[in-house]
Amino acid sequence: MTSSPKVGSTASPTAGEQPDPGTSDTPPLPMPDDPVQADALVEPEPAPIPVWPGTPYPLGATYDGAGTNFSLFSEVAEAVELCLIDRDGKERRIRLEEVDGYCWHCYLPNVVPGQFYGFRVHGPYDPSRGLRCDPSKLLLDPYGKAFHGDFDGDASLFSYPLPTPDDAEGPPEDPTEEPVADADASEVDAAEDEAAPEATDGEVAEATDDAETVELEPLPENPPAPEHPMPGLDSLGHTMVSVVINPYFDWQNDRSPNRPYHQTVIYEAHVKGMTATHPGVPENLRGTYAGLCHPVIIDHLKSLGVTAIELMPVHQFMQDFTLRDQGLRNYWGYNTFGFLAPHIEYSSTPDQPASAVTEFKAMVREFHNAGIEVILDVVYNHTAEGNHLGPTVCFRGIDNAAYYRLVDGEPEMYMDYTGTGNSLNGRHPHTLQLIMDSLRYWILEMHVDGFRFDLASTLARELHDVDRLSAFFDLVQQDPVVSQVKLIAEPWDIGEGGYQVGNFPPLWTEWNGKYRDTVRDYWRGEPSTLGEFASRLTGSSDLYAATGRRPLASINFVIAHDGFTLRDLVSYNEKHNMANGEDNRDGESHNRSWNCGVEGPTDDPEINALRARQQRNILATLFLSQGTPMLAHGDEIGRTQQGNNNVYCQDSELSWVDWSLAEENADLLEFTRKAIALRTAHPVFRRRRFFGGKPIRWGDQSLDIAWLTPAGVEMTSADWDSGFGKSLAVFLNGKGLGEKDERGEWVVDDSFFICFNAHYEPIDFHLPPEQYGLEWVGELDTTHPTGDSDLTAACRDSVTVGGRSVLVLRKTS
Repeated sequence: MTSSPKVGSTASPTAGEQPDPGTSDTPPLPMPDDPVQADALVEPEPAPIPVWPGTPYPLGATYDGAGTNFSLFSEVAEAVELCLIDRDGKERRIRLEEVDGYCWHCYLPNVVPGQFYGFRVHGPYDPSRGLRCDPSKLLLDPYGKAFHGDFDGDASLFSYPLPTPDDAEGPPEDPTEEPVADADASEVDAAEDEAAPEATDGEVAEATDDAETVELEPLPENPPAPEHPMPGLDSLGHTMVSVVINPYFDWQNDRSPNRPYHQTVIYEAHVKGMTATHPGVPENLRGTYAGLCHPVIIDHLKSLGVTAIELMPVHQFMQDFTLRDQGLRNYWGYNTFGFLAPHIEYSSTPDQPASAVTEFKAMVREFHNAGIEVILDVVYNHTAEGNHLGPTVCFRGIDNAAYYRLVDGEPEMYMDYTGTGNSLNGRHPHTLQLIMDSLRYWILEMHVDGFRFDLASTLARELHDVDRLSAFFDLVQQDPVVSQVKLIAEPWDIGEGGYQVGNFPPLWTEWNGKYRDTVRDYWRGEPSTLGEFASRLTGSSDLYAATGRRPLASINFVIAHDGFTLRDLVSYNEKHNMANGEDNRDGESHNRSWNCGVEGPTDDPEINALRARQQRNILATLFLSQGTPMLAHGDEIGRTQQGNNNVYCQDSELSWVDWSLAEENADLLEFTRKAIALRTAHPVFRRRRFFGGKPIRWGDQSLDIAWLTPAGVEMTSADWDSGFGKSLAVFLNGKGLGEKDERGEWVVDDSFFICFNAHYEPIDFHLPPEQYGLEWVGELDTTHPTGDSDLTAACRDSVTVGGRSVLVLRKTS
């Protein structure tokens, strides 16, 4: 992947040198003897910038065709400077004099898309009171719609003195957070020269030749310095910059497919991982938005029957300094700071400012043209700034206490419900506004169709408790835009009481972690799972019915990005994460996996055949379950991560989809297509209402569902409570749906008899009596590599179901 260049970078001074603010790294051009020629080489003074009042809303930078409105919220700021950065890294500062409701704003005519900018916030710096304003830091716009450049880990990104190799003592290290890069002692000594300039009465102060300030009233004096003063190193040239974008785009009458949940099949994918090795994607488009919507990728998704692609984080995120120092990268992207900006590295032209915006929009348009919805995995629970030892690049330096949850009685520390060092403050109105504005922006301007909320319980925390009726959910409920798209919660965080599966409000669907665990346990042969398995197979009414939700509230998955791939789930008992550099300590240790007899790859044909069948069993269960299924990218072709269940830092072939497996595992691909097609063709597998288990009054006087033993008789309490039971059958009555279609017609479907056998030996299943059906034909058999079945049988016949397999029969009469 092409790296984005730093903006305004300069060479660091050598040890013991003081940087001269009047010089630059570029040697001066020789001056000619002719005075006229010499005058022609003198750089002219920049023209004055007209500054109009502008408006406090919308926040961020908004181009209207003639100029740009800038607005920044900060309740603690005593002064704010808008910094315009040119392509050479030179900075021009404009004091924002207009303040309304703590929003500092101005309008600059003639400032057009492509303009680099940032902010400097003057105010109190006292971490012991939760105050961290630092005007030496060029701060990113929380509402920035595009960013450019990179973070280089320099000491200037931090608002406290960093330890040098010569220091005997220094700030304590936190291994879970961004690393503390060594600071050159000369940089600390030169802090006064590199700090943000302060204006004096009637004058413009300049710290370097690269900084120019519009002449305004002097800035207020800061309060007395805290006990451990900030070094004041200027971060310009070491941080990213915000970019003004052009909001106009030719959508070509784009419309969302707007598929209801009962017609939805979700495919979780990573922009780069999905395309990095695909031979049909041009090399210059691999790992990009343009590559993801290439016809070969869209054709693959359509051939599967996928109706929605759920993208792992595409909001602008930061690369962890610690990982970078180890030669690793933040691959997953759960390290967000730009909630309105698509990640620039996924653009096919990352060196072009704001190119990611138009390329992302074009990608969405292409998916919509193919009838595929786009859902974003969003991270509104924390930011990339980490804990108290993290860098100051945005929110921390703008209004620390407004944006972050601080520890009561110890406000220099951050509440951490996510394991990332901080938690966004969902109790503050402006933080809530940022989240809601971000969601609306992605819907209205970027045309996405829904969101999956990472660690969503964090958003619901009021004080220390997870509150289903928190302010965030109230806002979503009443919002006419956000409430109308797909809202999917990851219903847990790492805080106390954070596991909230089944507890989200009616508008929401949820990643059903209990479904994942139960299906894994059933197929690896755990005892006492029949009752739980039946509940998950029929939509988890125990979790969702009480809140007025329906089976479709359950996002059913067995595999996601976090954990083993499907192939690895049946190939490894233990995680193998040594490549992550943490001595295999990272990642989940209890995976509910089974290696089928040998750890990792093997040449044993029987074990490989069993592993292939177990993959088919899990896929068949997933697509025959009531609820909304989600398939993880590459599982349809047997993707492996070699036993690594935490590839968050593996931006390599280890985590990318290996498309050569599509030919090697063509049978698995065909089976997946067949299982999804079976679900799509038959409403009985995707009911909109829970089963009643009662006689049907509008059709056959039989049950809408019936559970039977392999002997063909209905299950009893003793059968359900059997600790050793691993086999059961279910009858689904196609005439008992009790639902009407969009035109008000009763939905009628075929009836099915499904046999599940998790026992290691074949079992004879007796078909039910004639009131269930007279004749049956096989539709799907996981003992066959592609699921084919030519079985025909009559009522009360005995059919042999292979060990650890699924057999699906359809009623013909």
